[in-house]
Amino acid sequence: MSFKNLLSPIKIGTMDVKNRFVVPPMGTNFGNKDGSVSETTVAYLAERAKGGFGLIIVEVTAVESRGKSIPYSLGLWSDEHIKGFKRLADAVHAHGAKLVVQLVHAGRQGAKAYCGEDIVAPTPIPDPLIKEVPKELATEEIYKIINKFGMAAKRAKSAGADGVEIHGANGMLISQFMSPYANKRVDEFGGDFKGRMKFPVAVVKSVRDAVGPDYPVLFRLSSEEKTPGGTSPNDTPVIAKLMEDNSVDAIHVSITTFGRIEWLFVPSAVPPAFNIPATTGIKKAVNIPVIAVGRINDPYLAERIIATGQADMIALGRESLADPEIPNKVAADLTEEIAPCIYCNQGCVGYLFNPNILKLSCLVRPFTGKEDKIKIKETENKKKIMIVGGGPSGLEAAWICAKRGHDVTCYEKDSHPGGKFRIAGMAPTRQEILAAIKYYMTMGKKYGVKYVFNTEVTPEMVKQEEPDAVILATGGIVRTPSVKGSDNPKFFTVEDVLSGKSCITGGNTLVVGSTYAADVADYLGERSWGSKVTVVHPQKELPAGYSFVTGIWLNQRLKDYGVQVISRASIKEVFENGVIYEIDGKEEKLEGFDNVVLAYNYSSYNPLEEKIKGFVEEVYVVGDAVHVRGAIKAIEEGMKIAVSI
Repeated sequence: MSFKNLLSPIKIGTMDVKNRFVVPPMGTNFGNKDGSVSETTVAYLAERAKGGFGLIIVEVTAVESRGKSIPYSLGLWSDEHIKGFKRLADAVHAHGAKLVVQLVHAGRQGAKAYCGEDIVAPTPIPDPLIKEVPKELATEEIYKIINKFGMAAKRAKSAGADGVEIHGANGMLISQFMSPYANKRVDEFGGDFKGRMKFPVAVVKSVRDAVGPDYPVLFRLSSEEKTPGGTSPNDTPVIAKLMEDNSVDAIHVSITTFGRIEWLFVPSAVPPAFNIPATTGIKKAVNIPVIAVGRINDPYLAERIIATGQADMIALGRESLADPEIPNKVAADLTEEIAPCIYCNQGCVGYLFNPNILKLSCLVRPFTGKEDKIKIKETENKKKIMIVGGGPSGLEAAWICAKRGHDVTCYEKDSHPGGKFRIAGMAPTRQEILAAIKYYMTMGKKYGVKYVFNTEVTPEMVKQEEPDAVILATGGIVRTPSVKGSDNPKFFTVEDVLSGKSCITGGNTLVVGSTYAADVADYLGERSWGSKVTVVHPQKELPAGYSFVTGIWLNQRLKDYGVQVISRASIKEVFENGVIYEIDGKEEKLEGFDNVVLAYNYSSYNPLEEKIKGFVEEVYVVGDAVHVRGAIKAIEEGMKIAVSI
C-alpha cells in the first residue's frame, strides 16, 4: 500500500512541514524544576525528529509558574527559559522537523504542591480528578494571564520555535473558560457562549499581536468534554471556526478533560481512531489544517483518514513513545518493524502519575525517556549468548543483543513465544499485546536470533553449548497457596481458561485469587450468556496490577456483565462448588457454583542460576525470574542487560 498522503508535505500558515506525522504535546515530567529544558527533553524529542516526524509539538509549557499542569513542567514565563528552548529547537531542526511550543495554563488542573501557590479557575469548582478548590480569578488577573500567553509566545519565537500551539483542550484553563460545566461566571467572561469565548479569543489575539501576522499559531481543543453539561461535538465546530476567524492557522482536535481521564488515555477496549467522527465535523467547519489524535494505531488507518479528508495530519502520541521511528519505517516500507503501542497505560500514564517515579516511559520501548543515557551500540567483543525463556524480558534481550552483534539463541519450553505475556493477550481487549510479541520476534529474526521452542534448558545443555553468557528469563510459575482445597484437580487455572486449553461452556463460575482474577472475570463475563460470574479476591479493589485508567474501563465492563466482585477477602477454603472466606473477622460461605477458577499469583522460577554458575562466566537473571513484578519491569531489565553485555 502506498502512503502518499501521509508522506506528502503540508503548510500550516507560513510553515512548511515535510509530512503529515505529528508528535503531540504529551506531558513527560522531563523538565527541570525551574521550568527550563533538560537534556532528557532535548534527547527525547530529537530522537523523534530523527525518526522522521515532520512536526513536533512541545508539551504543556506554562505561561506562569502558577499555571503548571505537572510537577516538572516546562515553562516560558521568564526570559531565562529561552536558552533551553533554543537548544531544543536546534536539535529538532537538525533532523528536518519543525518545532511548535504548546502554551498552557492549567488553572484548576494544577496543584498547589508544585505550583507553589493557590491554583485558579474561572469559578471555584474543584476538578473531579485533582479535587483541590481553586481560587476564582478576578477580572484584572484574567487580563494579566492573557498578556502572559502573548509574552510566552514571543519567547518561543525568540528561541527559534517554528510556531506555537495554544492549549484550549483537556480541561486546562482556556478549556475551563469555554466550558458551561466549569465556567459559572456571569461577567464579561461567562454567562453565555459569547462570554465563555471571550477568554480564548483574547488569548489568541494576545499571541498573534506578540508574534506577528506571519508566525504559525495553532489551537488545540477537545472535540467534547464527556461531562454532563460540558462542551459537545455540536459546540466544537463552531469554536474551531471562531478560532480560524481570529487568525489561528491550524486546529488540533483532542478529547475530554482530566476529570474524565479514562477518555484522555483510552485503552485498547476503545476502537481505534474513536475521535475521528468528531474531528471530521470540525474539518468540515474550517478551511485550515486539522490535526487528528486518539488511538490511531497503524499507518494504514492513518493514511485512510487523510485520504478520505477526515483530517490533514495525524498525531501519534503513545504510539511515538513505543516507536520514535514510525515515519521513517513507513517511508521505507518497513511497517512490520514498527513497535506497537499496546495501550496498557503503564509506562506512560502509570509512571507519570506514580509519585515514586513521575517520569514517562513505555512498556514496549523502555528506552523512552532514557535517550540521553542508554543507546544500542555495536559490541566490540562478540559473545555467544544463551537466553533461557521466551517471555517479554527474554525476547527484548534477544533482539537487542543480536542487533549489537552477538550470537544469540533463545530457548522457550512452550511451543509459542511470549510466556504469561501471551496468555494476558488472550483476555478481551488486550489483543495488542500479541502485536508486541510479534514485533519482538520480527526484530529478533531480522538480526539473526535463533529460536528454539518446546525445549526446557538443563544445566547439561548449557554446559554442552559453552556460551560466554547466559540470560535467565525463566519467568514465574503459579504460586500454590496453603489454602485448603486448592489442590483439587477439577479446578481450572488462569492459563487453562485464557489459553483455550479448557473451555467453560456454562453454569455459574467462581473465580478465586489475586491479580489475574480480573483477566479471567473479564473473559468469562463476556462469555457468560446469562450465567453468573463471581470473583472473591484479597485486594482492596479489582483490577490490581492494571494502570488505574485501564482499570476504569475494566471495572465498567465487569459491572455491565453483572460480575459480582467481593474484595478484601481472606480465602480460607476452596471446595468443589464454593469458597469460605473472611472479611473483617467475619467468616462467609459461598456455594452453588458449577465451575471454579483459581487465579493465584505467580512466584519467581529460577532453577538454573546456581547450577550453571560454576561453568558459565556471565550469568544474568531478569524479569519475573528475579521477582514477579509484571511485563514493564521485565522488559526494562531485559533491555538494560542486553545493552551492557
